[in-house]
Amino acid sequence: MYVGAVTGDHADVAELVAWCDTNPGRMDHYDREVGAALGLDGPAGLPQHGPDDLERMVDEERVDVVVVTTPDATHAALVARALDAGADVVVEKPLTTTVEGCRTIVEAVERTGRDLVMTFNYRYAPRNSTLREVIASGTIGTVTSVHFEWALDTVHGADYFRRWHREKRTSGGLLVHKSSHHFDLVNWWLHDVPARVYASGGLRFYGDTNAAARGMGPRPERGTGTVGDPWTLDLTRDPRLRSLYLDAEHHDGYRRDQDVFAPGITIEDNLSLVVDYRGGATLTYSLNAHSPWEGYRVTVNGTEGRAELEVVERGAVVLDADGHAVLDPSATPDAAAAAALAGSVRAEGDRLVVQRHWEAAQRWPIPAGIGGHGGGDAILLMDVFRRDLRLAPDPLGRAAGYKDGLRAVAVGIAANRSLETGQAVLVEDLGLGADLTLHAPDRAGTAAAGRPADATAGAR
Repeated sequence: MYVGAVTGDHADVAELVAWCDTNPGRMDHYDREVGAALGLDGPAGLPQHGPDDLERMVDEERVDVVVVTTPDATHAALVARALDAGADVVVEKPLTTTVEGCRTIVEAVERTGRDLVMTFNYRYAPRNSTLREVIASGTIGTVTSVHFEWALDTVHGADYFRRWHREKRTSGGLLVHKSSHHFDLVNWWLHDVPARVYASGGLRFYGDTNAAARGMGPRPERGTGTVGDPWTLDLTRDPRLRSLYLDAEHHDGYRRDQDVFAPGITIEDNLSLVVDYRGGATLTYSLNAHSPWEGYRVTVNGTEGRAELEVVERGAVVLDADGHAVLDPSATPDAAAAAALAGSVRAEGDRLVVQRHWEAAQRWPIPAGIGGHGGGDAILLMDVFRRDLRLAPDPLGRAAGYKDGLRAVAVGIAANRSLETGQAVLVEDLGLGADLTLHAPDRAGTAAAGRPADATAGAR
């Protein structure tokens, strides 16, 4: 996404100057993409660096901004090093996976005073920002509770169990890697700070134990080369995946297509949370990673009414003749599958219903979006690359700073601790190294200043 943005719509304000990665095969892949985007006869020939050379890269290539898109557990060290080297940072969610990682980032931001941008693209999806507007307007009064159910289907959900996300030490589990998106949405919708978390869940569908209990029999070690098994991923079927992973495998041994029913999976696939907020509202949250459809339902109860958002990102897993489907319908919607399900009981789309006490329910209009993740990616990239060109503050406060990232992962980190102990966990007891208190909202329910609340200052 970032490579396409820098070589496309935002090429007039940004220039890609270097790569930094553990795998030269993946750097070569994107270097070829940049060369093609720039109209060159071959690869762009941009300098390539390993992680140990991050500081030297920032210095020698005069890097202004480092975009961190590495596995989650590596974020904290790389963010801190980039900031210390004199660059601003854009980091993919989640901010980090552990309390120690949070402290590392907080200390680096405070030490350097540089800019750190979190890319919470779901904030920018029109359906989610419209719900924010409804809540901030006071239409349903003061929020008392939120119920948030997220369903990952048997293609997209399964994909987290075949790659590096399957190990909690690397990803923090779905409560950190995936759910940080969702916890940030609730924090942002409510303009509030999570205070207490209780979690329950487990690995109940994927993994070798569950497969044996259901009598599934022997499984292929990897998906590539496997025919007729909907649980597998064949890297040879997608030129991009083949180039990035299969052809680059010899550099580091990383396999992108592991079996979702193999031993060694340490993350959960069924999760339920209760989160109490400082302002008095309660969130009940559930995540399922083996649903037959993909999407989410949000119910917001207030003192003057109720808002209900329902989003279907994929109404059913429709396989092609060879038994394959699009991996992530939220990022790359499958038009053919959507057309096949149009008019069905669970057609793809979204609906926001608002109902005040003593009044009939109303369907609230949701503006159309462009691009992946519910139409949020294109608008997010405007804030990443052209934030300083805003003519007026964003009334929704969608741009996220590092403290927004802290508030989001705080829920997941506390939930993981709750899973371990069986007890509720107070967020303030985690010791994340920063005050998570929000500034008072203005009339639109956002920070009064034009920048996101708590974001650090810095030139871009």
